[in-house]
Amino acid sequence: MDLKPTKPLSGFIELSPAQQRCFDFCANKMQRVLRGAGFNRLDLPAIERAEVLTDKDNWDEIETQIFLFQKGDTKMGLRYDGTVGLSRYVAGHLNGLTFPFRAYQFARNYRGERPQRGRYREFWQMDIDILGIENLSENYDAEIVATLLKVYDSIADYVGGVKVKIGNRRFWNAMFEYLNLTAEQSRDAFVLIDKRDKIKDFVPALTEVVGEKSANEIEDVFVNGYQKFAGKSEKLSAAITEMDEFMEILKSMGVNNAEIDVSIMRGHSYYTGIVFEFFSTKFPEMSAIGGGGRYENLASKFSKTKIVGVGASVGISRLLVSLMDEDKIDLSEFEYNTDVAVLVMGKQNVKYSMNAVSVLRENGIVAVPYLDTDKKFKNQIEYADKIGAKFSMIIGDDEVSNRTVSLKNMQTGEQQTLSLNDAMNIIRG
Repeated sequence: MDLKPTKPLSGFIELSPAQQRCFDFCANKMQRVLRGAGFNRLDLPAIERAEVLTDKDNWDEIETQIFLFQKGDTKMGLRYDGTVGLSRYVAGHLNGLTFPFRAYQFARNYRGERPQRGRYREFWQMDIDILGIENLSENYDAEIVATLLKVYDSIADYVGGVKVKIGNRRFWNAMFEYLNLTAEQSRDAFVLIDKRDKIKDFVPALTEVVGEKSANEIEDVFVNGYQKFAGKSEKLSAAITEMDEFMEILKSMGVNNAEIDVSIMRGHSYYTGIVFEFFSTKFPEMSAIGGGGRYENLASKFSKTKIVGVGASVGISRLLVSLMDEDKIDLSEFEYNTDVAVLVMGKQNVKYSMNAVSVLRENGIVAVPYLDTDKKFKNQIEYADKIGAKFSMIIGDDEVSNRTVSLKNMQTGEQQTLSLNDAMNIIRG
């Protein structure tokens, strides 16, 4: 019989034990910050109705991005981000939630795009949102930014520092109106500005879309600064004031690693105001490691109630797995997690040994028993060494008779016989 493949599907992640311990450790630290800031964890279904995930009926057109399937008469798909599920959830629980509603999700998402460096078909993502009914103060935008910077700071020992760049789609809407651009020209200009750093001939490309005069005006924003356009129109002045005041609010929240970058646009068209992206200062070659912004009507296809919010996403897999795969995170502290290996010398000593294991674990000590009692001591001590145990607890006939244990320090080789309680004090240091 032919053996089946052991390699996972392309774009699906499998981590080593050390990588998984690092991933879990960092994810737990990040979520601890969010819980401390009063955000509610939502664990929503991974499968949604196809009509919830998309408004399009042509499956051929969207199947490259969404994993779709059918069971009976029901068309379904795997979630590709946290926003759709959140909007459905909030619309369905309007009367049971208190607004402003603070929520975060930490979940696997699925996208059918072509896998590449840092982009996977299955990936962990953290979404954080604050939602209001009808309106929501821009102060919450600043709180999302400040909170996420704290989230990143909680794992700075592993991923380095992070800075945030702030943009404003209202500024560009006002700018395009000031330049008398059509809706089509505005959409095309949005795309070009969003990709400005990647376009070699930005101004010529922009000229083809909006004309030479407007292209030069837009380029002037980047050359001489956005504040030059204060007073050009009422909407431009309002958008500029909004950005300046936003930076002041961030400073009052202790944020000193933020800067205005009007080229930050975010790709999603539903963003309507302040937008932001986070970048690694230790690994500047990485693209944005998170981002988000304000949206004006999150759940319009689920409810007639206007739900306003500000949210952001952090690509946990993109950040941590990419760095681990490139050996940019030191995994030495995650290589082993065993405090003591309990070595059982003889079948007759299993009950006493397992009682010791239970007591060790109840006291917060990671204990791993070796229960192949017919194995020689040499095999058992080699196992303890391979799993990186700091100590070996050896239990034979003498230890059982005297209600003691023999504790061996795997680093120094020192071994002593003592009570279980005394052994635990030594293991805990």
